[in-house]
Amino acid sequence: MMNNDMPTVVQTEVDGANVVLTLQIPENLKYFDGHFDQASLLPGVVQIDWAVHFGRLHFHCEGQFSSLEVIKFKEVIAPNQQVKLTLSFNEDKQKLLFSYASETGACSSGRIVLGGICEQ
Repeated sequence: MMNNDMPTVVQTEVDGANVVLTLQIPENLKYFDGHFDQASLLPGVVQIDWAVHFGRLHFHCEGQFSSLEVIKFKEVIAPNQQVKLTLSFNEDKQKLLFSYASETGACSSGRIVLGGICEQ
């Protein structure tokens, strides 16, 4: 069964305190439906949701989503595109840092503030 609300994780690398996931964005992703007929793009809210999802998996973050800081969207993420999602977690400040990049450059980045306790 194919999950059409998540990307395919092609590769996972641990680079010091960072986790780098290579993600393949499926063409049939449900978030592309109606998110522009002329040229589909991955909504920013989905990028943030995936960062939280994978952050919870790799850093065992159980804190509740509290707020966003310094969110930047620079380049669109399109169907059938491969991107790298880099995650790190600042335990003292309870902040999950994320960035998405494609072969042409930075797509988006930001910090997600989590309330509660998270462990690496």
